[in-house]
Amino acid sequence: MFSDKHKTAGVAYPQGFTAAGVRAGIKKNGNLDVALIYTEREAAVAGVFTQNLVAAAPVHLSKIVVGTGTAHAIVANAGCANACTGEQGVHDAEQMAQVAADALGCRQDDVIVASTGLIGSYLPMDKMTAGIKDAAQKLSRDGSVNAGNAIVTTDTYSKACATEVTIGGKEVRFGAIAKGSGMIRPDMATMLCFITTDADIDQKLLQEALSDATEVSFNMITVDGDESTNDSVVVLANGAAGNKKIVAKDADYEKFSETLKTICVEMAKRIAADGEGATKFITVNVTGAKSFEDAKRVGMSVANSPLVKTAFFGQDANPGRTICAVGYSGVEIVPAKVVIKFGGLTVYEKGLVTQFDADAMKKVLAEHDIIVDIELGLGEAQATVFTCDLSFQYIKINADYTT
Repeated sequence: MFSDKHKTAGVAYPQGFTAAGVRAGIKKNGNLDVALIYTEREAAVAGVFTQNLVAAAPVHLSKIVVGTGTAHAIVANAGCANACTGEQGVHDAEQMAQVAADALGCRQDDVIVASTGLIGSYLPMDKMTAGIKDAAQKLSRDGSVNAGNAIVTTDTYSKACATEVTIGGKEVRFGAIAKGSGMIRPDMATMLCFITTDADIDQKLLQEALSDATEVSFNMITVDGDESTNDSVVVLANGAAGNKKIVAKDADYEKFSETLKTICVEMAKRIAADGEGATKFITVNVTGAKSFEDAKRVGMSVANSPLVKTAFFGQDANPGRTICAVGYSGVEIVPAKVVIKFGGLTVYEKGLVTQFDADAMKKVLAEHDIIVDIELGLGEAQATVFTCDLSFQYIKINADYTT
């Protein structure tokens, strides 16, 4: 579904969208650090943001823009989070939006703002202003790759994808870029994801579709259990595809919603797989729960366990750590009903750690992608959580983050 063509097209793949990424000198390493996404045609806008009560200034400003229902642009930077910066931070976020608006010929409240990077530092507004103006001059249909690279921090690569679907007899395109590697947990993670589509859809339905998609994607990933101050997922839908406007939860809406969900899950998986210092991508499938909430809680308990994560890093078959995390999840379980499998090999059932084939287990644990299946035997609900292992490199990255 996501070809190489789609990967490079990203947020500029839908009709009417352009993008750019430039160097403004905000990142210490001198890499691209200011991104701009633009649609001349007014777009419906939806957003989901961090639930951390210490939210960054750009989050507060972008919530206001989403509240207006429409937008024309997204401006984002990496290298400075503009979080815990007080009134100055609010002013700087507003100035980012105003500079972009002036350069693009729209209003300040037409511009979504996002920042990522070190918490507690003020934005260098002289560099930011110059960077935004430069990005506005470089907007193009080929600009998504640079825009994606401009928002990464400790990521090892920029996440991007695009796809299309037929809705109402019209080809409707979707594109996305995202960043996220550390300080990742649900509700959301230290991540940014910007999605564009040329679908014509009612703004309230767009928001509902995004909220539903987020619940099974970005709210189902964890790297280290830390929740950031800056998390933002934003969708712009400019209607350029010319489909009959989606105004009800009909077949067109379902097709739109499922495609958006597919995009979000794909980007969430890439973020989890690119966790800081990660050597393994781990999928935790929890089935047989009484509710989705119970299944998610069990999955997150396992995925956030440092002992589970380090065992997978060391390729150490230690199922006792996994059943332990299931047991302290806070969900009522019956240990004798629980069945746990690593890569299809049963490691726990009927209240006992099982005898498994050691050579077969070595092959499972040597893989980059590992699937952990947990059957609770209590109901029909299920959930899937995406995570990674915890390596020596994670410690090094975060021990040296400010130095």
